Amino acid sequence: MSQNQNLDVMWQYHSGTKHSYLGVRTQPHFLDWNNKPLLFKIYPTLEVTRLARDFRETGMPALSAIAAPELSRRAEAVPDLESLAQLLFFSAGVTRSRKHEQGETFFRAAACTGALYEIELYIACTDLKSSTSPPLPAGLYHFGAAEFGLRQLRSGDVRKELVKATGNERSVAHAPVIVICSGVYWRNAWKYRSRTYRHFGWDNGTILANMLAVAFALKLPARIVSGFVDSQVNALLGLNTNREAVLSIVPIGSLKSRPRKAPEISDLALPVVPYSSEEVDYPAMRKLHDASSLDSEAEVKAWRGKTPSHKLPEPKVSARRLQIPEEPRLSKDSIEKVIGRRGSTRQFARDPITQPQLSLMLDRATRGIPADFLDPFGSHLNDLYLIVNSVVGLDSGAYVYHWDSKSLELLKRGDFRDKAGYLGLEQQLPADAAVDVFFLADLKKITERYGNRGYRIVQLEAGILGGKLYLAAYAQGLGASGLTFYDDDVVSFFSPHARGKNAVFLVALGRSALRNPTNS
Repeated sequence: MSQNQNLDVMWQYHSGTKHSYLGVRTQPHFLDWNNKPLLFKIYPTLEVTRLARDFRETGMPALSAIAAPELSRRAEAVPDLESLAQLLFFSAGVTRSRKHEQGETFFRAAACTGALYEIELYIACTDLKSSTSPPLPAGLYHFGAAEFGLRQLRSGDVRKELVKATGNERSVAHAPVIVICSGVYWRNAWKYRSRTYRHFGWDNGTILANMLAVAFALKLPARIVSGFVDSQVNALLGLNTNREAVLSIVPIGSLKSRPRKAPEISDLALPVVPYSSEEVDYPAMRKLHDASSLDSEAEVKAWRGKTPSHKLPEPKVSARRLQIPEEPRLSKDSIEKVIGRRGSTRQFARDPITQPQLSLMLDRATRGIPADFLDPFGSHLNDLYLIVNSVVGLDSGAYVYHWDSKSLELLKRGDFRDKAGYLGLEQQLPADAAVDVFFLADLKKITERYGNRGYRIVQLEAGILGGKLYLAAYAQGLGASGLTFYDDDVVSFFSPHARGKNAVFLVALGRSALRNPTNS
């Protein structure tokens, strides 16, 4: 039996990392601020190629870019170095910083749990032209967010290795640029311990939500590939997999030709600046990652396929259809402008939002994700359950969202602000928010189809959807914040409708009580 099919490992991890009222009190965790990890990966022996920041304005409204379908790969679309820089900046770049007594806080383009930014980006590319600087030679690079630059890890066109590792995935085979996303365990586990492996999906997902939107605005096809031979890709990047592991691959652009061959792939032994004076190991995360790995090209091809059949019970006749505003009335703020002002709201006003605002956020977030683990046309793994606290014309209560009919079904009517606060780990944010969106999924059905790797992709999909909600909220002048939760209490609250499902993620939406919400 493939290790990916040993589902006991996934269930042990999931159960062992649940939050509960009793658990957070009997297993407290105190942060060692003197040992807080460095927020950037730095290769001190490698020269940095700085990237230009004078980006071309795409003019693409954020609300259009978020909802955009995957672009056709029939015509060639090759990014230049300036387009690659723009894509990297608005996906994972440092948008601003703030100095304070404890040091300096760096704000990134995409939200991240605890503002710890444990997701690293690498780029494999063919030769890329530039209109303002020397061309970028074909190679494998690490994106340094701190310097906003690239460090070359390998010279030569290594894309062929990724084509093989992904089971000859067509979008990878014809991509001039391939972005590889990894997760650094300790950087997030310093605060969140073993639950970090869930956060890998959320935090990678918010980055990918930005990346997909910006790629569309730049007229570059982009697709998320989650099926690959883990050992091959990790070896290509030279990762110590006890500390860092590859999570997803994103082919960008399109070429008619395929890479012919790759240079010899030797071992990489490049020094990295230590993150902390001491790192604490949480073996449960690595055990799940190993158990969700794919070991061969044949296994990758067999893994990739149709999304499990998924349909909610028919909504009641009284279900409310979304009130999506007409196109001329939508905000025209560009995707770059919205990402630039995006934050994670630290305090919500209890002011109401409108039905059209909520409808637009739900509609734009659920138009579909181009990914190798999803069928086209809006298939999905997560269901969206809502606690509505304050939406004009919509009764306060608990709802479920029907993707196919774009409607909200009322499950129970009532004022659940206090309950929302409790479910959101007894935090004030979900109690004050206008709406709380809970992501729930049938892990049994998903992992029976995808194996343990299904656990990775259900978290990743939730992060992407959450990232789209963030962008749709900020495009309308609203705020958003991703949160953790009491797992089983969330499912219990939305049951019997949610019986048998598992809580995956939570995003609070509403009006910020602060003029300048801060990023995370």
